[in-house]
Amino acid sequence: MKGILLAITLCLSALSGIFAQPGTIRGFVYEEESGEAVIFTNVYLAGTSLGASTDVNGYFSITNIPEGAYTLEVKYLGYETLQKQVDISGDRIITEKLFLKKSSIQMQAVEISAEKQEKQTNVTMSVTKATPKDIKMIPTIGGTADLAQYLQVVPGVIFTGDQGGQLYIRGGSPVQNKVLLDGMTIYNPFHSIGLFSVFDTELIRNADIYTGGFGAEYGGRISSVMDITMRDGNKRRFSGKVGASTFGANVLLEGPIKRQTNEGKSSSSFVFSAKHSYLDQSSKLLYDYVDEDGLPFSFTDLYGKVSFNASTGSKFSLFGFNYTDATTFQETSSLDWNSTGGGLNFVLVPEGSPVLVEGQFNISDYKITLLEQNTASNANDANATPTFLRPRTSGINSFNFGINFKYFSGDNEFKYGVDITGFGTDLSFYTGLGELIQQEKNSTELAGFATYKFKVNNLILDLGFRAQYYSSLRVFKPEPRIGVKYNITKDFRLKAAGGLYSQNLISTTSDRDIVSLFYGFLVAPEDIQNEFLKEDGTVRDVNNPLQTAYHVIAGAEYDLTDRISVNLEGYYKNFNQITNINRNKIYSKNDPTAPDILKNDFIIESGEARGVDFTFKYEDKKYYLWAVYSLADVDRWDGVKSYNPIFDRRHNINLLASRRFGKRLDWEVNFRWNYGSGFPFTQNQGFYLRETLQDDINTDITESNSNNVEIQYAGLNQGKLPDYSRLDFTVKKTFEFSEYSKIEASISVTNVYNRENIFYVDRVTSERINQLPILPSFGFLYSF
Repeated sequence: MKGILLAITLCLSALSGIFAQPGTIRGFVYEEESGEAVIFTNVYLAGTSLGASTDVNGYFSITNIPEGAYTLEVKYLGYETLQKQVDISGDRIITEKLFLKKSSIQMQAVEISAEKQEKQTNVTMSVTKATPKDIKMIPTIGGTADLAQYLQVVPGVIFTGDQGGQLYIRGGSPVQNKVLLDGMTIYNPFHSIGLFSVFDTELIRNADIYTGGFGAEYGGRISSVMDITMRDGNKRRFSGKVGASTFGANVLLEGPIKRQTNEGKSSSSFVFSAKHSYLDQSSKLLYDYVDEDGLPFSFTDLYGKVSFNASTGSKFSLFGFNYTDATTFQETSSLDWNSTGGGLNFVLVPEGSPVLVEGQFNISDYKITLLEQNTASNANDANATPTFLRPRTSGINSFNFGINFKYFSGDNEFKYGVDITGFGTDLSFYTGLGELIQQEKNSTELAGFATYKFKVNNLILDLGFRAQYYSSLRVFKPEPRIGVKYNITKDFRLKAAGGLYSQNLISTTSDRDIVSLFYGFLVAPEDIQNEFLKEDGTVRDVNNPLQTAYHVIAGAEYDLTDRISVNLEGYYKNFNQITNINRNKIYSKNDPTAPDILKNDFIIESGEARGVDFTFKYEDKKYYLWAVYSLADVDRWDGVKSYNPIFDRRHNINLLASRRFGKRLDWEVNFRWNYGSGFPFTQNQGFYLRETLQDDINTDITESNSNNVEIQYAGLNQGKLPDYSRLDFTVKKTFEFSEYSKIEASISVTNVYNRENIFYVDRVTSERINQLPILPSFGFLYSF
């Protein structure tokens, strides 16, 4: 620990000397009512062009200030304008803690748009920023707004269904998406019903969703990153929220341990959140038309956090969580998983140094078990006692330590840091041939990164480099990243981004599964082929089992008015090496005469994803409109054949509309319509009885009576499922009893026109199973 502190001190001292400059004003902006950070708002010196936006911690830094007296000013929608006199002399660094007071006057528009300023000073390529306000614009399925429902509207994001659905982003599979909670990797962020995440919306401060081209501070994934930051808890008073709906119930409690004051002295706070789904019970009464046994989804999510704030603005937080999920599909399969973890994160504002220090340390454990009925063995006898396949189990435990340093100079920002991640996987999985795939393995990853964002007139460059070392594989991966934006006018901007990416972790999901219930994890296996036959007929050496990709993205954004904006992005992702389960395996891996590609458990594949995402957004005090169209094409090459993976949806459209009305704008109506073209799937070509030949060549096949039904498959994913379409809506009414006491009541309908969207087809019985039918729900949320 002393060594780490010494290293930090030396780094700060070095940077202080290198970046000596005129005066600096830095600090944090908070809500006076709760003490919560105010994010992405502008802080500036009145009458000058000097200013900065607050980050996800409410931190701002205005540098290069000449000597003199200034008025520090903050304007934010719904809050009174804050002004404070400051004096700058020499290279003095002033730290301020600013508290915004809620305004009694309802403003019609944002006086200064922090979002627009960020567009003009940051690349903002392929990123969507979501706050609880944004998430609540989506119809609240089951009476509860949730990040999982919001993500389905984000451009480039594909969900494969209401039940058992997974998240696919611009051609990447779920294991290629990194989900971070306060810096910790969450290995399964979505529940089996597909409509709910493990995160409590009321606790989210901000979620950055990068669908590609993300910067060098993120590593270990080759497709996308979702970075979620949670609130610290009310620092001024004890408060909470209690909610219930036909789907489940939730509670949130928060308050000060040591109350925060406007004088900016030290403070501390806590927050606790719990939510539980009782849909498996309530559906027997309310939705028995779906299934008389009820909808088989049950989950419980617990999260807690304690935060300590110093008088300088430095912060230290401890948090922990436990997420569980249990599902049974028509008594044919049962799925259970448990995710638990905890950690700490900190923000340091050193005295006399212009550098901001951020870091985290965390540990987690995830386990999943799937038990499936052997439907093929009972296909000829409906009265036979059900038999079950051997269970699939998977577990992953991990730790992570990271620290980074940020320095601001005007619109320029320099950031660098180190990251250490270790994890162990434990998998037990049986193939269709009954062969056991088992792996217990540990891995450690070391990484260092540096980014430098600077502005030259109308040009913004964001240059980054990540050095990733996979110690268990003894492989070093240099990963350059770049982002570029050019402000043609203050309203019209061109942008581009790209980079190299790698990852060690793979999943055990099979591309033959129309629905992927089991989601296990593996360290990249080393028993793969030494050569890979590319689609053009050439052969390349396989030097390591890592998954790798590069991204190229370009686009334009245009603010038609202060309230209307459009964004167009075209992307290309080349997944030049992907590790996948070997569906071509027909020999034992111990057979020395068989080629690797026909006997190894895993093989190398390659793939490409290309597409265009278009978004249109309109927002004012009463209306919110968001239209998204995505055109995509995803393909894979496994060394033998080319195919489209199961998540290759060619067209995807989302239309979202929200309207607030009433004298106090206490009524709200939300609509969301989604259309998606059909997914690829592998068709059944026929059935046959497999003779086991128990007596080898002496077996008399004329006397045998085999009932082992086997399926003859058609070409891989050459079929197309029907199109998907769903309309949802919500009506909300807010009843205010006092300044802090109110009830939000809502009525929602999912799948309004009762569209029969396909879930899957039983391969043996050919029975069609549909996604969720029309589901009305109601709920309330009481805040105090």
